[in-house]
Amino acid sequence: MKILVAGGTGFIGTNLCAELVERGHEVTALSRSPVDDDRLPDGVESALGDVGAYDSIVDTVASHDAVVNLVSLSPLFDPPRGTSHREVHLRGTENLVRAAEAGGVDRFLQMSGLGADPNGATAFIRAKGEAEAVVRDSALEWTIVRPSVVFGDGDEFVGFTKTLTTPYLTALPGGGKTRFQPIWVGDLVPMLADALEDDAHIGETYELAGPQIVTLADVTELAYGAEGKDVRIGTIPMGLAKLGLWAIGPLPFVPFGLDQARSLEFDNTVDDNDVTAFGRDPASMTTLGAYLGRNGTDRQERSAKTI
Repeated sequence: MKILVAGGTGFIGTNLCAELVERGHEVTALSRSPVDDDRLPDGVESALGDVGAYDSIVDTVASHDAVVNLVSLSPLFDPPRGTSHREVHLRGTENLVRAAEAGGVDRFLQMSGLGADPNGATAFIRAKGEAEAVVRDSALEWTIVRPSVVFGDGDEFVGFTKTLTTPYLTALPGGGKTRFQPIWVGDLVPMLADALEDDAHIGETYELAGPQIVTLADVTELAYGAEGKDVRIGTIPMGLAKLGLWAIGPLPFVPFGLDQARSLEFDNTVDDNDVTAFGRDPASMTTLGAYLGRNGTDRQERSAKTI
């Protein structure tokens, strides 16, 4: 297949492009800014186009058999000034779907997120939910995937946790009890490729997560433990954290806001892990602790303590 990966120069995108090329597909990475071809995996072509501007992508989209939409703003940080989750996730998806329909594209793979809901608690969750509706209402042969947070070389998740904290002694909103089920990019991208290749996945929505549930406190301990540092974790009441972020959020050097505080009020986990739909056994997948070079996440087996 000739596959266009919108957002193909990003963290997940470069990994997926490499996987698709290895499987024998012709792959183009779509980016709104020029990219040095040395940053792309061997065999991947590049194309310029902004999903927020329909005319800039319509001709490129039309020359492909399948489109993957990975374009996304991070839910971990406030959107850059001048843009929004709704503009990028909803409007960008609308433009890609419209261009794919006009160009006779067959397959469309949409990257969403766990908890996507037009009536959700955060702008990210709401925009992702609205974008899903656009895809489902299209004439395309679509598949939607909702991954938990994704980790791996070049990710944001571990770095985000360290941005929130300090080694040795720190405090987290709610004591860091928010739960995540992170999935390694090396486990995720083969499933994304399978979703494109196997017609059994057409018209399906999958929630994909890793093999282990960890709290934000666990992630903090793992991140610093990988550097040989212990950390003691205190508690910031959630209400106080939200008040503080509301007060400082408008400052340009503060990357967090109320939405990030709200996102810590609900878990990022799955009830049923749909990785089994791709023939994957969760027990065989990589845990965050293993990736960071430590075994397990049982807090009783680590030196870090909660106070």
